[in-house]
Amino acid sequence: MTETISLKTARRIALAAQGFGRTRPAAPGRSHVRDLVRKLGVVQIDSVNVVARTHYLPAFSRLGDYPREALEAEAWGARRSLFEYWGHEASLMPMELQPLFRWRMARARDGAMWTGLARFGREKRDYIDGVLAEIERRGPVTGGDFAQGPRGQPGWWSWSDGKRALEWLFWAGLITTKTRRGFERVYDLTERALPDRILDLPTPDEPDAQREMVRIAARALGVATEADLRDWFRMPVAETKARIAELVEAGELTPVTVKGWRHAAYLAPGARTPRKVEGVALLSPFDNLIWARERTERLFGVRVRLEIYTPAHKREHGYYVLPFLENEAITARVDLKADRKAGQLLVQAAWREPDATPDTAARLADELKRMAGWLGLGGVHVVGKGDLAEALAGAL
Repeated sequence: MTETISLKTARRIALAAQGFGRTRPAAPGRSHVRDLVRKLGVVQIDSVNVVARTHYLPAFSRLGDYPREALEAEAWGARRSLFEYWGHEASLMPMELQPLFRWRMARARDGAMWTGLARFGREKRDYIDGVLAEIERRGPVTGGDFAQGPRGQPGWWSWSDGKRALEWLFWAGLITTKTRRGFERVYDLTERALPDRILDLPTPDEPDAQREMVRIAARALGVATEADLRDWFRMPVAETKARIAELVEAGELTPVTVKGWRHAAYLAPGARTPRKVEGVALLSPFDNLIWARERTERLFGVRVRLEIYTPAHKREHGYYVLPFLENEAITARVDLKADRKAGQLLVQAAWREPDATPDTAARLADELKRMAGWLGLGGVHVVGKGDLAEALAGAL
């Protein structure tokens, strides 16, 4: 008989697996960031900088006001612990996971990537090989090396084709991010950019690599459906199904039924089930806890949608909306903007959720003030609409 667990239990397992409910460290630094990314397995990168770029936010949500330079050092510093690749979209991941993605890189070299980029690879392979040879000769490059010169003269390759060649080579694992300048990638040959200790690790075969990727996803999720596990590293459907079956047979995943979930779920070995989860967090719309929208609805009963690409007049909650996690529930959401010129964190809208409590406005106000300080802003100012806006302004 498959064990049945309640939705409340599933939610607590998931929150604990994601690093919520723990006392935040008094002085979070590089080691805390490093440990967190290892716990999650992957952190999504995104360029939108309305508040802060999303890869900075999961650590703030779990650790509090850590120095952003700590993440930058781990991701792009001289002695970094993270690397960039296509994990869950463009992602930062622990360096030691790089061998697990070599099968994906090999498939990319055979054309398993975005349709347009795959076609470019087939049609312009000689050109791509030329770009690779030029990087080998010149050293690190950026996309800017393909931009127009000061008098309208082209760079050493045409921008559009050159940029596509870099993307193809990155996906194929032949080049990787050595560092970033601002937010611009600096590429180099993979064998020059990564340390020997990583390059010398053996390459697992596809099933072994995929099983380990499912294990990592299961630990980070706590309890998850097949679709949840597959989405963590965007794995193929058939292979994920096969790897899950193998791990169940080996006793490494336990099938469970979660009350109210339509699909079977799997419990990670050693998953903690805390008696309660306490604490608050502002969540990036790309945070690992909520990036799978259907899973978010299953866990919290809240419909979260990214409205960045929705026309302004059709947005329900705002442009860059962060849900507010209060203990075990999402109780509010706020549309935020960092007005760096004015030195203010602007609340452009604030909305209650059905699980809002009498303390929600005050606890949200405290966390917004913490975020403003972390961002180097002087304060928080409510300028917009929403059924929580007035109470939040009063609490601030």
